This record gives sequence, structure tokens and C-alpha cells, in this order.
Amino acid sequence: MRLLLDTHALIWWAEGNARLGERARLEVAAPGNEIYVSAISAMEIATKFRLGKLPDVRRLAEHFEAEVEAEGFAPLALSLSHARLAGSLPIAHKDPFDRMLIAQALSEGMSLVSNEEVFDEFGVSRIW
Repeated sequence: MRLLLDTHALIWWAEGNARLGERARLEVAAPGNEIYVSAISAMEIATKFRLGKLPDVRRLAEHFEAEVEAEGFAPLALSLSHARLAGSLPIAHKDPFDRMLIAQALSEGMSLVSNEEVFDEFGVSRIW
């Protein structure tokens, strides 16, 4: 299975935080699954760390690529088609990070590891 981590799922995985859902934890740890981390998560973490909204993610904010690689996760770059789809999604809230993650999961045929139930409305396969 190909899984794309929502930003909070990545943070909670890295911290060993119990808020990560049990099924999510098992699927991320499963040897046969391919785990991807979006470039948009790097931007979200760096931005929110800089603004003081995520003060406890210094390691991820400053060493994102190395941390992702150390976990054995694959990077997922942003493409023009991802951006076009993200911009066209009729999402009530305007969070550009969520829009891009949904668009990437849909475009790439990945399941999104997220606790955001609103994502289900867009046909994304979600694991939590």
C-alpha cells in the first residue's frame, strides 16, 4: 500500500506520540507499505515553527530531509497537476496545506494517513 502522511501524522510518528491512531501506526510500520512525505509538509512545518505555532518541532523544521530519509520515507514533490487539482477542490476551509495533500493523494492513488474526517468528502482513501 502507498501511504501519504498528513503533516500531523508525520510529526506524531517522529515524536512517538500516542495521538497517532493505532491503525495508522501499524500501517506506517508495516514492512510492505511505501510511505511518502510531501514537500508541502516541509513547508508547513517550517512555516509553523517559524511562527511559533509548532515550537516543539525544531528537529523536523531544521533537518526535514535528513529526518524523512532516516525514517525510510520517500519524498513526494509538488507537480503542476497537483497544484491545479488543489486549487480546484471545493473545500470550505482555505488551508492550502490540506488542499495540496488531498490533491496529491488523489492524483497519486495513495491513501492519506490523517485524522481529518472532512477529507473523506473528497473521495480520498484515508487511514487513521
